[in-house]
Amino acid sequence: MRVRHLAPIEILLVEDNEGDARLAAEALAEAKVSNNVSWVLDGFEAIRFLRRQGEYSCAPEPDLILLDLNLPKKDGREVLAEIKQDESLRHIPVVVLTSSPAEEDVIRSYDLHANCFITKPIELAQFLKVVRAIEDFWFSVVRFPRKVARRT
Repeated sequence: MRVRHLAPIEILLVEDNEGDARLAAEALAEAKVSNNVSWVLDGFEAIRFLRRQGEYSCAPEPDLILLDLNLPKKDGREVLAEIKQDESLRHIPVVVLTSSPAEEDVIRSYDLHANCFITKPIELAQFLKVVRAIEDFWFSVVRFPRKVARRT
């Protein structure tokens, strides 16, 4: 028996490529499970979003982060390190979704406690298939903790 989520899954998409972000958001919009996607273009904005700073003061806490590694302003590796070092954020699963196939990026991401590493396919159909696989696993199989009061 599957447990249905009462509230939508909150997803933070950290992606500087507008085309990839649009495709991911469209694929997630067709998800079987209700979700809300927030999108930021760079690592600096991702940290501001997660810490609810400035215009993000009312931002929802994500249940899942989809993180590109090659970002402007603040690299995705730096963002991942900050998330996993912050006691109030480290519980949020981070899926590295990047164009980099480099073995050193895979190793470094897992060393920084990424929950999984996925190389973005170049072909559109494969990219959509990957996003749907993320949705199938993270929203149908994985159990998220109940939201608790945010520590400050």
